[in-house]
Amino acid sequence: MTNVPEFLTNFNSHAPAFTGLFRFNEPMAGHTTFNVGGPADLWIRPEGDGFSGYAAALLEAAGEGGIPVFILGRGANLVVSDRGIRGIVLDTTGYTGLEREEGDTLWFRSGTTVDEALEAAAARSLSGLEFLAGMPGSIGGALWMNARCYGREMADIVTTVRFLERGKVLTMTQHKKDYDYKKSPFQGRDLLILEGAFALTEKAPGLIREEMKNRRRDREQKGQYRFPSAGSAFKNNRKFGKPTGKIIDDLGLKGLSRGDAQIAPWHGNLIINRGRASARDIKTLMDEVHTRVYEALGFSLEPEIIFAGEGF
Repeated sequence: MTNVPEFLTNFNSHAPAFTGLFRFNEPMAGHTTFNVGGPADLWIRPEGDGFSGYAAALLEAAGEGGIPVFILGRGANLVVSDRGIRGIVLDTTGYTGLEREEGDTLWFRSGTTVDEALEAAAARSLSGLEFLAGMPGSIGGALWMNARCYGREMADIVTTVRFLERGKVLTMTQHKKDYDYKKSPFQGRDLLILEGAFALTEKAPGLIREEMKNRRRDREQKGQYRFPSAGSAFKNNRKFGKPTGKIIDDLGLKGLSRGDAQIAPWHGNLIINRGRASARDIKTLMDEVHTRVYEALGFSLEPEIIFAGEGF
């Protein structure tokens, strides 16, 4: 693999103008909600209107140089290995805000937090995003994983997505039939989501904000903010007859720990970092839960958390 600092120096000598931040050997613990993860060879966050042009050039040059690129959002569903990520981490959180309005359809940039998008929609008396209230992720990440909660999912409201793939910027109409439970048509593809358009409906701002408040309160009461975590550790599966958290509860696994990683004593499908958990602690605990559920019930739990980096 090409020397990363040398690559960046050579690339920036002829690349589109760069506005943003970059650091070598950047600890990824500060970029995930789990607060774990070793260093990335290069963490780079282009910012503002020049994001897409710079990112396109960077991805093309990195591909030619044999340098892997990992796309990072808000790190809300991610565990980075203790050894970190080799190559480049392209951080999308510098590309934020409302891109444009088309009647009741709002376009948001991929790095926008879901709460920022909710506030922008509420200010325009537009409803449809409230189910995401309090979720710590980004619009791009929520689209990529088809974020779902409270009986709603991104596929219910997204109409169009603009993304970068193989050096081309593509704009594609979205169809709900192409999505599934926490699955999107973007998974398994080497692409970068740039913006998403969402069809919303008019509603009184007070009612929108009341629902947002209720969703945030519910997340707080479920203990999602007590310790660093990534939310649900495993996906639910209707074929199992009950939620994954209930399955783990019934096996008496709440409170089980490996190092400083623990199944929350109050919820079986929430793994928390009690302070000094390593990525290995989290992975070991999840593997053990998977094994014990499979041995007891024959159910193979599917992780919702994404594991990335060297050593996984």
